Amino acid sequence: MKVVVTGAAGFIGSQLVERLLAEGHDVLGIDAFIDFYPRADKEQNLAGARGHASYRLVEGRLQDLALPSLLEGTSQVYHLAAQAGVRPSWGRDFEIYVDNNVLATQRLLEAAVTAGVPRFVYASSSSVYGDTPALPLREDGVCRPVSPYGVTKLGGEHLVHLYGTNHGLPVVSLRYFTVYGPRQRPDMAFHRFLKAARDGSEIHLYGDGRQTRDFTFVDDIVSATRAAADQGRPGRVYNVGGGDRVELNHVLDQVRAVTGRDPKIVREATQKGDMRDTLADTGAAREDLGFRSTVSLREGLAREWDWMRNRT
Repeated sequence: MKVVVTGAAGFIGSQLVERLLAEGHDVLGIDAFIDFYPRADKEQNLAGARGHASYRLVEGRLQDLALPSLLEGTSQVYHLAAQAGVRPSWGRDFEIYVDNNVLATQRLLEAAVTAGVPRFVYASSSSVYGDTPALPLREDGVCRPVSPYGVTKLGGEHLVHLYGTNHGLPVVSLRYFTVYGPRQRPDMAFHRFLKAARDGSEIHLYGDGRQTRDFTFVDDIVSATRAAADQGRPGRVYNVGGGDRVELNHVLDQVRAVTGRDPKIVREATQKGDMRDTLADTGAAREDLGFRSTVSLREGLAREWDWMRNRT
């Protein structure tokens, strides 16, 4: 197949590209290299795909590219490109999130309809749910995001649904739950924790550490994303999570065990937009996609630690 991956130089996108290439597909990657974190990190992410005969990378914003011609003859589109980050999405920067998460998604959907793409997969986020005492979180539950970032990801989901319903575009949306692993973005918690352990610096922890997350290893996310394109039911939304509710204080214990180091913890105030607890109900993904979490938190942290130790 010819497939297109947006956000192809990112944490998840670059590993999805490598999986697709390993399966023998022709991959067109698109990335705008937004300066949310250093370009050098993204260039390192591309090392495994660059030079591959079946890979081509186009640099540019989805809002500006001639997308219908790029998507011509494409069997699957994986839309992972987004302006990431919950905490920076407040204030004037919200405009950037609307531009890159809502407008860019609409432009890509229009192009997919024009090109007659047979399958469109949208990478959403557990941030669309907001805070709710009802756990685990189900796809049919009420979504009330508590961050502007979450609002834009939910807006993207609504656009995907609209183009599926009104244009017959076969669409599937995936709500990723706290993804971690090698190549994780530098603003994300595990990256910051492991880097601090490596460098002997302080770990800054927001809140009391008793907030919980459903952590999902990146390999499992990539597997679910591939399955969504091949066998997801058009129009469906699927949770993709690790299946456990883990306190951040327990994560810090695991960091100490994996690294053999005991960094100093500096506790900071809870940040606006941070959800208190998450836990995914993955029954729909298990039934339709054959999804199951295969990597434990301890194993996944060890693999990210191995990657972190070898970084300069």
